[in-house]
Amino acid sequence: MAKDEAKKEKKSKRKSEVAAMDVDASVDLSATPSKKSKKDKKPKHDDGDDSDDSSSEDTLEISPIAQPLAQPKVAKKLFKLTKKASKSRGHVKRGVKEVVKALRKGEKGLVVLAGDISPIDILSHIPVLCEDTSNPYIFVRSKEALGSASATKRPTSCVMIVPGGGKKAAAKGKDATKPKEDYIEDYTALHKQVQTLSDQVALAV
Repeated sequence: MAKDEAKKEKKSKRKSEVAAMDVDASVDLSATPSKKSKKDKKPKHDDGDDSDDSSSEDTLEISPIAQPLAQPKVAKKLFKLTKKASKSRGHVKRGVKEVVKALRKGEKGLVVLAGDISPIDILSHIPVLCEDTSNPYIFVRSKEALGSASATKRPTSCVMIVPGGGKKAAAKGKDATKPKEDYIEDYTALHKQVQTLSDQVALAV
Protein backbone atom coordinates (compact mmCIF):
# COMPACT_ATOMS: atom_id res chain seq x y z
CA MET A 1 0.00 0.00 0.00
CA ALA A 2 2.80 2.31 0.92
CA LYS A 3 4.39 1.61 -2.47
CA ASP A 4 1.16 2.43 -4.32
CA GLU A 5 0.85 5.72 -2.46
CA ALA A 6 4.46 6.64 -3.27
CA LYS A 7 3.81 5.90 -6.97
CA LYS A 8 0.67 8.05 -6.94
CA GLU A 9 2.59 10.93 -5.35
CA LYS A 10 5.31 10.68 -8.01
CA LYS A 11 2.70 10.69 -10.79
CA SER A 12 0.95 13.71 -9.35
CA LYS A 13 4.30 15.55 -9.01
CA ARG A 14 5.15 14.79 -12.67
CA LYS A 15 1.74 16.03 -13.83
CA SER A 16 2.15 19.26 -11.89
CA GLU A 17 5.68 19.76 -13.35
CA VAL A 18 4.43 19.16 -16.90
CA ALA A 19 1.55 21.59 -16.34
CA ALA A 20 3.98 24.20 -15.01
CA MET A 21 6.23 23.73 -18.07
CA ASP A 22 3.25 24.20 -20.41
CA VAL A 23 2.32 27.43 -18.63
CA ASP A 24 5.93 28.73 -18.92
CA ALA A 25 6.04 27.84 -22.62
CA SER A 26 2.78 29.66 -23.30
CA VAL A 27 4.10 32.73 -21.43
CA ASP A 28 7.34 32.66 -23.47
CA LEU A 29 5.42 32.40 -26.72
CA SER A 30 3.22 35.35 -25.84
CA ALA A 31 6.27 37.39 -24.72
CA THR A 32 8.29 36.80 -27.91
CA PRO A 33 6.65 38.36 -30.97
CA SER A 34 6.06 36.18 -33.99
CA LYS A 35 7.94 36.65 -37.29
CA LYS A 36 4.90 38.18 -38.90
CA SER A 37 4.53 40.81 -36.18
CA LYS A 38 8.25 41.69 -36.56
CA LYS A 39 7.77 42.16 -40.29
CA ASP A 40 4.69 44.27 -39.72
CA LYS A 41 6.57 46.58 -37.38
CA LYS A 42 9.16 47.48 -40.05
CA PRO A 43 8.15 50.75 -41.71
CA LYS A 44 7.69 50.59 -45.45
CA HIS A 45 9.54 53.24 -47.47
CA ASP A 46 7.92 54.96 -50.38
CA ASP A 47 9.60 54.79 -53.80
CA GLY A 48 10.44 58.47 -53.58
CA ASP A 49 12.25 58.04 -50.25
CA ASP A 50 14.39 55.20 -51.63
CA SER A 51 15.57 57.30 -54.55
CA ASP A 52 16.52 60.12 -52.17
CA ASP A 53 18.52 57.69 -50.03
CA SER A 54 20.35 56.26 -53.06
CA SER A 55 21.19 59.73 -54.38
CA SER A 56 22.56 60.77 -50.99
CA GLU A 57 24.62 57.56 -50.88
CA ASP A 58 26.04 58.31 -54.34
CA THR A 59 27.16 61.77 -53.27
CA LEU A 60 28.80 60.32 -50.16
CA GLU A 61 30.71 57.69 -52.14
CA ILE A 62 32.27 60.12 -54.63
CA SER A 63 35.70 61.36 -53.62
CA PRO A 64 36.20 65.09 -52.97
CA ILE A 65 39.19 65.14 -55.36
CA ALA A 66 37.05 63.81 -58.24
CA GLN A 67 37.25 67.01 -60.29
CA PRO A 68 36.22 67.64 -63.05
CA LEU A 69 33.19 65.40 -62.55
CA ALA A 70 31.19 64.58 -65.70
CA GLN A 71 27.54 65.64 -65.83
CA PRO A 72 25.06 62.80 -66.58
CA LYS A 73 24.81 63.74 -70.30
CA VAL A 74 28.59 63.95 -70.74
CA ALA A 75 29.04 60.70 -68.79
CA LYS A 76 26.59 58.95 -71.12
CA LYS A 77 28.57 60.16 -74.15
CA LEU A 78 31.83 59.02 -72.54
CA PHE A 79 30.45 55.53 -71.90
CA LYS A 80 29.20 55.29 -75.51
CA LEU A 81 32.60 56.39 -76.81
CA THR A 82 34.41 53.89 -74.56
CA LYS A 83 32.10 51.11 -75.75
CA LYS A 84 32.82 51.92 -79.42
CA ALA A 85 36.58 52.23 -78.85
CA SER A 86 36.79 48.98 -76.84
CA LYS A 87 35.60 47.01 -79.89
CA SER A 88 38.96 47.72 -81.52
CA ARG A 89 41.97 46.01 -79.96
CA GLY A 90 44.45 48.30 -78.21
CA HIS A 91 42.30 51.44 -78.47
CA VAL A 92 41.32 51.30 -74.79
CA LYS A 93 43.78 50.94 -71.91
CA ARG A 94 42.07 49.54 -68.81
CA GLY A 95 43.20 49.81 -65.20
CA VAL A 96 45.77 51.89 -63.34
CA LYS A 97 48.77 49.84 -64.49
CA GLU A 98 47.99 50.07 -68.22
CA VAL A 99 46.97 53.75 -68.09
CA VAL A 100 50.11 54.82 -66.18
CA LYS A 101 52.28 52.80 -68.58
CA ALA A 102 50.65 54.48 -71.60
CA LEU A 103 51.00 57.97 -70.08
CA ARG A 104 54.68 57.42 -69.26
CA LYS A 105 55.33 56.18 -72.79
CA GLY A 106 53.88 59.45 -74.11
CA GLU A 107 50.63 58.10 -75.58
CA LYS A 108 48.00 60.71 -76.40
CA GLY A 109 44.38 60.11 -75.49
CA LEU A 110 41.44 60.78 -73.20
CA VAL A 111 41.57 59.50 -69.60
CA VAL A 112 38.32 58.59 -67.81
CA LEU A 113 38.53 57.94 -64.05
CA ALA A 114 35.98 56.51 -61.61
CA GLY A 115 35.12 58.86 -58.74
CA ASP A 116 33.81 56.19 -56.36
CA ILE A 117 37.11 54.33 -55.88
CA SER A 118 38.11 53.73 -52.27
CA PRO A 119 40.83 54.44 -51.19
CA ILE A 120 41.28 57.25 -53.70
CA ASP A 121 45.10 57.03 -53.29
CA ILE A 122 44.97 54.32 -55.98
CA LEU A 123 44.14 57.02 -58.56
CA SER A 124 45.41 60.26 -57.03
CA HIS A 125 48.67 60.32 -59.07
CA ILE A 126 46.98 59.89 -62.47
CA PRO A 127 45.56 63.45 -62.84
CA VAL A 128 49.09 64.82 -62.18
CA LEU A 129 50.53 62.52 -64.86
CA CYS A 130 47.77 63.62 -67.26
CA GLU A 131 48.60 67.30 -66.67
CA ASP A 132 52.33 66.64 -67.17
CA THR A 133 51.72 64.82 -70.47
CA SER A 134 48.95 67.29 -71.49
CA ASN A 135 46.26 64.61 -71.72
CA PRO A 136 42.71 65.62 -70.71
CA TYR A 137 41.06 63.68 -67.88
CA ILE A 138 37.58 63.49 -66.38
CA PHE A 139 35.86 61.64 -63.52
CA VAL A 140 32.63 59.65 -63.77
CA ARG A 141 30.42 58.58 -60.85
CA SER A 142 30.46 54.78 -61.20
CA LYS A 143 33.29 52.25 -61.55
CA GLU A 144 30.71 49.56 -62.48
CA ALA A 145 29.37 51.63 -65.40
CA LEU A 146 32.92 52.36 -66.56
CA GLY A 147 33.77 48.65 -66.42
CA SER A 148 30.73 47.60 -68.44
CA ALA A 149 31.39 50.35 -71.01
CA SER A 150 34.99 49.17 -71.48
CA ALA A 151 33.80 45.61 -72.24
CA THR A 152 34.83 44.05 -68.91
CA LYS A 153 32.62 42.31 -66.36
CA ARG A 154 34.56 43.75 -63.42
CA PRO A 155 34.43 47.36 -62.17
CA THR A 156 37.21 49.49 -63.68
CA SER A 157 39.00 52.30 -61.85
CA CYS A 158 40.29 54.12 -64.95
CA VAL A 159 40.34 53.92 -68.72
CA MET A 160 42.38 55.65 -71.42
CA ILE A 161 40.96 55.96 -74.92
CA VAL A 162 43.86 56.00 -77.41
CA PRO A 163 42.63 56.68 -80.96
CA GLY A 164 44.47 54.58 -83.52
CA GLY A 165 45.68 52.16 -80.86
CA GLY A 166 48.75 54.23 -79.92
CA LYS A 167 52.37 54.00 -80.97
CA LYS A 168 52.54 50.21 -80.83
CA ALA A 169 49.71 49.82 -83.36
CA ALA A 170 51.19 52.55 -85.58
CA ALA A 171 54.45 50.62 -85.75
CA LYS A 172 52.61 47.48 -86.91
CA GLY A 173 50.96 49.22 -89.87
CA LYS A 174 47.68 50.63 -91.19
CA ASP A 175 45.56 47.56 -90.50
CA ALA A 176 46.40 47.65 -86.79
CA THR A 177 45.41 51.32 -86.40
CA LYS A 178 42.09 50.94 -88.27
CA PRO A 179 39.18 50.88 -85.77
CA LYS A 180 36.35 48.33 -86.12
CA GLU A 181 33.77 51.03 -85.41
CA ASP A 182 34.36 54.68 -86.32
CA TYR A 183 34.35 56.88 -83.23
CA ILE A 184 36.81 59.65 -84.17
CA GLU A 185 34.13 62.38 -84.53
CA ASP A 186 32.71 61.64 -81.07
CA TYR A 187 36.23 61.45 -79.68
CA THR A 188 37.34 64.84 -81.02
CA ALA A 189 34.18 66.57 -79.74
CA LEU A 190 34.51 65.03 -76.26
CA HIS A 191 38.29 65.56 -76.19
CA LYS A 192 37.79 69.32 -76.64
CA GLN A 193 35.03 69.45 -74.03
CA VAL A 194 37.03 67.49 -71.44
CA GLN A 195 40.20 69.48 -72.21
CA THR A 196 38.48 72.75 -71.29
CA LEU A 197 37.11 71.21 -68.06
CA SER A 198 40.48 69.81 -66.98
CA ASP A 199 42.18 73.13 -67.85
CA GLN A 200 39.68 74.95 -65.61
CA VAL A 201 40.50 72.58 -62.72
CA ALA A 202 44.25 73.04 -63.26
CA LEU A 203 43.86 76.85 -63.26
CA ALA A 204 41.69 76.76 -60.10
CA VAL A 205 44.41 74.83 -58.26
